[in-house]
Amino acid sequence: MHAPTQNADILPDRTRQALTDAVEQVNQLVLGKPREVRLAFTTLLAGGHLLIEDLPGLGKTTLARAMAATLGLDFQRMQFTSDLLPSDIIGVSIYDQTAREFRFHPGPVFTQLLLADEINRAPPRTQSALLEAMAEHQVTVDGTCHTLPQPFFVVATQNPVDLAGTFPLPDSQMDRFLLRLKLGYPDAAAEREMLAGEDRRDLIAQSMPRLSGEDVIALRAAAERLHASPALVSYVQALLQESRRHPGVQVGLSPRAGLGLLRGARAYALLDGRSHVQPEDVQALFSQVAAHRLVPESESEGRDALAASILNAVAVD
Repeated sequence: MHAPTQNADILPDRTRQALTDAVEQVNQLVLGKPREVRLAFTTLLAGGHLLIEDLPGLGKTTLARAMAATLGLDFQRMQFTSDLLPSDIIGVSIYDQTAREFRFHPGPVFTQLLLADEINRAPPRTQSALLEAMAEHQVTVDGTCHTLPQPFFVVATQNPVDLAGTFPLPDSQMDRFLLRLKLGYPDAAAEREMLAGEDRRDLIAQSMPRLSGEDVIALRAAAERLHASPALVSYVQALLQESRRHPGVQVGLSPRAGLGLLRGARAYALLDGRSHVQPEDVQALFSQVAAHRLVPESESEGRDALAASILNAVAVD
């Protein structure tokens, strides 16, 4: 990958420094995962939502809480369970006898950062209650639309679907997550520091916000201004087309996935301080953007392996 080049016109110095401090703080709270932390910030700056998938105990919730503590956004956490109802998430209209009218009581989704913990432990009907919120940044109750606060960012965690008590997320729900991450086990040095050091929960509780809601909105606007050349757009389109004819793929990537990949690449470049997007930015994100959206022809075909194979099949002109 090319060396980062700073461009003073991309961001004001204060905002750039705040972003650097935010990334550094999350890396101090989530040890040994700099790439995953960068991808989480990429999702935030691209205006998308993040799905963190892995076995219990590997730091999924820690990463989500570290992001919440660092971003300075209004925060709500929901533990998804098998008896959770859609109204528990989006809210409900209750009749006010004094006013003789229904009044809407907003649910936890009316926040700026929502941690949906173990989202796949709730049944599909409840999972889908988040669909409109994630896609349109609004919810509709009794025919009335209610706008969510901005910026709005969902960080969801899920356990592997073969664990007991889980429900697979519908494809339409998966498509609303810009990136899907897997954390994996920490390396030996990071694990030793965790075992010997202070509890991560205490460190997160002591952390100060490094960004504000206004900063996040400004960073998203800056990312949208980054230049993507016609050749790079053609490269993204070639990846989409390859995904639709690649051996082992039943359903390939949609135009929405391509738009998300471009938004993510712009945000990834912004984190390097660049004013233009490079093919390396697309390549760094492709598997995390594409794998959970692909539908393989058979269960034996791994989605991550298919995404990697598609990426390798398309040359950069």
